[in-house]
Amino acid sequence: MTACFITGTDTGVGKTVVTAALAAILRSRGKNVSVVKPAQTGVQPGQPADLDEVRRLAGPVDVSEGARLADPLAPDRAALAAGVDLPSLADQRDIVLDAAASHDVVLVEGAGGVTVNLGKGFGLLDIASRIREEGQPVSWIIVARAGLGTLNHSRLTVWAIQNRGFFVQGIVIGSWPAAPGLAERYNREDLTHYTGLPVLGAVPEGASALAPSDFQAQAPDWIQTDSWPTQPRTAS
Repeated sequence: MTACFITGTDTGVGKTVVTAALAAILRSRGKNVSVVKPAQTGVQPGQPADLDEVRRLAGPVDVSEGARLADPLAPDRAALAAGVDLPSLADQRDIVLDAAASHDVVLVEGAGGVTVNLGKGFGLLDIASRIREEGQPVSWIIVARAGLGTLNHSRLTVWAIQNRGFFVQGIVIGSWPAAPGLAERYNREDLTHYTGLPVLGAVPEGASALAPSDFQAQAPDWIQTDSWPTQPRTAS
């Protein structure tokens, strides 16, 4: 089993669509895929959430969710506002390990950026550390914006992950405009220089509006994953 943690440089960068694209690619290769979402906010009772969108676009993958909260806030603040307790770090670890027991690849989609708290004093990096402590290989994919600001945000995100000794597969641009401007075109070139990581590809804007069959057929053209997931290594 490989656990791949998918985080964004910010909120609203396209993590869920990238997660769905990766799940579709892995399914097309015959992999048994599970998708885990430790926490999601801004979803009202009965309203479709990120994992519903992943299943709609990628097909019938198994999914698990740690917490769902109504207020569009960071998970720890949304839980405090609602007067509820979030799952503990051990609970979140066990959700991923349970999925790992019966799947080839587990995709773990974060909420917002990589340092956002998903519980009392812990975030996605801490969940990944607990999975690694259990002897499971862990790698990361970062979802970034195309426009201005992405170089700084991407570099900081890479630093935060590699500072914990994790291997980052690369960067995916979550929404590539149909008519990219000067900043977008140069950013796609410069992201590798700024971060030291490959840009694995870009998902075209509006991809989530495609019919699921078209989404699944086109996903391998958006993200270069010929050798993915590669064996994670310790970041230098």
